[in-house]
Amino acid sequence: MTESTNTTVAQLLARSNRLGSDPRNTNYAGGNTSAKGHVTDPVTGDTVELLWVKGSGGDLGTLTENGLATLRLDRMRSLVDVYRGVDHEDEMVAAFDYCLHGKGGAAPSIDTAMHGLVGAAHVDHLHPDSGIAIATAADGEQLTKNVFGEKVVWIPWRRPGFQLGLDIAEVHKTHPEAVGTILGGHGITAWGASSDEAEANSRWIIETAQRYLDENGSATPFGETVDGFTPLPVDERRARAAALAPHLRRIASRDRPMVGHFSDADVVLEFIASEKLAPLAELGTSCPDHFLRTKVKPLVLELPTSATIDQYIARLTELHEAYRKDYLAYYNRHATADTPPVRGADPAIILVPGVGMFSYGKDKQTARVAGEFYTNAVNVMRGAESVSTYAPIDESEKFRIEYWALEEAKLQRMPAPRSHASRIALVTGAASGIGRAIATRLAAQGACVVIADLDGEKARAAAEAIGNTDVAIGVQADVTDSAQVHAAVDAALLAFGGLDLLVNNAGLSISKPLLDTTEQDWDLQHDVMAKGSFLVAQAGAKAMIDQGLGGDIVYISSKNSVFAGPNNIAYSAVKADQAHQVRLLAAELGEHGIKVNGINPDGVVRGSGIFAGGWGAKRAAVYGVDEEKLGEFYAQRTLLKREVLPEHVANAAAMITSDEFSHTTGLHIPVDAGVAAAFLR
Repeated sequence: MTESTNTTVAQLLARSNRLGSDPRNTNYAGGNTSAKGHVTDPVTGDTVELLWVKGSGGDLGTLTENGLATLRLDRMRSLVDVYRGVDHEDEMVAAFDYCLHGKGGAAPSIDTAMHGLVGAAHVDHLHPDSGIAIATAADGEQLTKNVFGEKVVWIPWRRPGFQLGLDIAEVHKTHPEAVGTILGGHGITAWGASSDEAEANSRWIIETAQRYLDENGSATPFGETVDGFTPLPVDERRARAAALAPHLRRIASRDRPMVGHFSDADVVLEFIASEKLAPLAELGTSCPDHFLRTKVKPLVLELPTSATIDQYIARLTELHEAYRKDYLAYYNRHATADTPPVRGADPAIILVPGVGMFSYGKDKQTARVAGEFYTNAVNVMRGAESVSTYAPIDESEKFRIEYWALEEAKLQRMPAPRSHASRIALVTGAASGIGRAIATRLAAQGACVVIADLDGEKARAAAEAIGNTDVAIGVQADVTDSAQVHAAVDAALLAFGGLDLLVNNAGLSISKPLLDTTEQDWDLQHDVMAKGSFLVAQAGAKAMIDQGLGGDIVYISSKNSVFAGPNNIAYSAVKADQAHQVRLLAAELGEHGIKVNGINPDGVVRGSGIFAGGWGAKRAAVYGVDEEKLGEFYAQRTLLKREVLPEHVANAAAMITSDEFSHTTGLHIPVDAGVAAAFLR
């Protein structure tokens, strides 16, 4: 089926995209929608009724037909006859596979029963903040009656699954006046005879709940603002966030490396400054979509903004140990012989008064979404506290969801991580040429990349060409300016939570003989490549040392660092300086697990910013060849007779910073197709 040939599917996708693109309706990858309709079975020619429902792991806002699971409705509903009760819920998800119609599409999710068993043609299950606020209120059942009358029915908390589908189907059957339900501790479900009616009912529930909270809620649901916890001025809190980021990433990454996300949104800062911060944070989140990504509760720093960075770090270290001990105790309280192993005891959310929220995940998107989900949870707490008391589901139920065998199976199906997954790289001079090729290759291997360049516009354009801001960002940076270098490193810390990999690539070349080389020529090249590399390495190494996760520093040096060629005194001398910086830093930073290596390219003409800037014409004149033939000339003087391209240098950078070379530091790798005169001795 395609959108062009099936009106029901087209309407479902359009409705899903509209609902999913508005964060007031549901969170990222949360909720699901469905539609039922008739088609002709291509095998028998008979008319059959199908259920199209958003599959496991999809996002409503970007849902396509490939993200739908398609099931034979008669077979799916026949599962009622073999259902053995709530103790055997997990069997039913595997049974859905025997109800599929056709090929392709997504795997059915645990919520499939919620859609297929309900008699309505169109069903929406969503996680709006306003709806969950009612669902997590201590008197949620009474509030549901007060807010919606008979049009919405309360269903007490039940873990998602087949029985919940039966419960909702019973409500639809026995309450003809109802348009949906409030699912205790969880979210909402709505239905309709048409796609438009289902969407209208979903929106009515969400908007009615929000209007009730706005009109009846307390103006200070989180209590009074605590002195010393109010937000710092923007510049000051961003600076403090950058200073804390490496230390916080160390905390979040003890069990496995994590990427970070920082938010200082008003809603977050208000919550962190409130007197109810500690007790509400301790209660944790409630909606399964929330705590699966945020863990059951955050780590909260309780120090005022008057504390120093050193005091913050010391206290955070103590709190981290307490958090891990508490999480492991939570695991041990509820784990059974069949429970999957503990997945990590580090916090996914860290709240810092006056500064903001740091969230963590296996990649930037996961980290960002975790932060968005905790923001959703804050909105839920605000709504529940404004009209009642926030009362999330029991800890034991949270554990059952977090360590559900089905959730573990989903994790096991995830593809193996790429070589640079969860790593954060900063590449200088990366708007073009070798630097851009390296940034592109690292991103393709799973890294988050900061493209730094003297030309900020080109840096941002290069980043956009690589991917969205979950993958790459571009920043302006003059590597000769210490303040700009530190700003570029801070940008990496604020965007991705840390720094693991530095590539010193920024450079230029002025090809002149000794007598024509001016003092300004000499100073310019040494400022950019010798001083610039030093400044970048110094700022980056500090962040890496603070993180305690090791790291890589790569210098893009040159064949000229070891080869004495004519008319090139300033460039070759500064490249030799860079080459020795590699050796010096490898010796110094090894104790911190930081590897430092160099790459010596030669003859990279095509795609090179240096060659395009006049260097190519001058070198061509030195060798007596046409400029457009310079790449071929360089290739013919090599042992392999191959032209070197930026991508070849990028290959070496990716290789030397991979786990396969975890024990290699102080190395210079030639990428020159074989220049015997430049062999390392």
